[in-house]
Amino acid sequence: MLKLAAQRLVALVPLLFIVSLMTFSITDLLPGNPAELIVGQDATQEQVDLVHERLGLDQSWPLRYWDWLTDALRGDLGTSFFNSVEVTDAVLLRLPVTLSLTLAAVVVALVIGVSAGLIAALRPGGWTDRAATAGATIGQALPNFWLALILAVVFAVKIRWFPATGYTPLTESPAEWLRSITLPAIALGTGAAAILARQTRSAMVGVLQSDYVRAARAQGLSSRRVVLKHAMKNAMLPVVTVLAFQVTVLLGGAIIVEQVFSVNGLGSLAVTAVRRQDVPLVQGVVIVSVIVVVLTQLVTDLLYGYLNPKARPS
Repeated sequence: MLKLAAQRLVALVPLLFIVSLMTFSITDLLPGNPAELIVGQDATQEQVDLVHERLGLDQSWPLRYWDWLTDALRGDLGTSFFNSVEVTDAVLLRLPVTLSLTLAAVVVALVIGVSAGLIAALRPGGWTDRAATAGATIGQALPNFWLALILAVVFAVKIRWFPATGYTPLTESPAEWLRSITLPAIALGTGAAAILARQTRSAMVGVLQSDYVRAARAQGLSSRRVVLKHAMKNAMLPVVTVLAFQVTVLLGGAIIVEQVFSVNGLGSLAVTAVRRQDVPLVQGVVIVSVIVVVLTQLVTDLLYGYLNPKARPS
């Protein structure tokens, strides 16, 4: 397992290089001039040229990228064009918010999806199976921004169980953190829960019909022991794979949900950076997001190796 982790971490280096190169290239092709956005429409051309030079935009693209890369290797992702804030500090300040929302959405997806899939698989063709399948279909069809708006109107504005906007850090108040994260997590995790429910149901139905499960039942083991100890572990292998992909989707979907609930995470930071053509900030958000995704894949590989010893590297 340590060998697998080392291989994934080594592979992260060229991946980050390629991603940074592509991001820097794409942002350089964006129309407009960040210097003009900074000084405003009423500025003279001399003022625009002065800011353009101060930002280093008068230099060639390879030179600007090389300067950024050498600084990034030392942990310095640059400075924002607009407020002179260190990009590393700005990203790390918002990262816990997005990670909290994503992890809470993963918990929602696992609890609802695996439970619904398991219940449906125990009685295939029954009314619970049909109800779970219908619920999964509806859950996949609902856009997360629409569901977020409905949840905010019903549970925040009408009933007032949860706050409609804002985010409370976990370190400040665990209870308020839970209240502030509940509605965004449900809105973000419902779609993933529907997908996990389908995958869990399909995997469990196949496993419960296997020979070793029949042999376990013939030995007089209780249904609960057979399902939870023997069948569940093997059925979770494809579920873990799907979940790893869904974590990436949830990170992207968090951008929209954060906007609905006014949660200041990486999503709102990325949107602001793109609108302003704040290249260092865009680059920093992308790089950190890639690191999070790769580490998520690493955890998935380790978990997959734990569930399936045959998948472990020799």
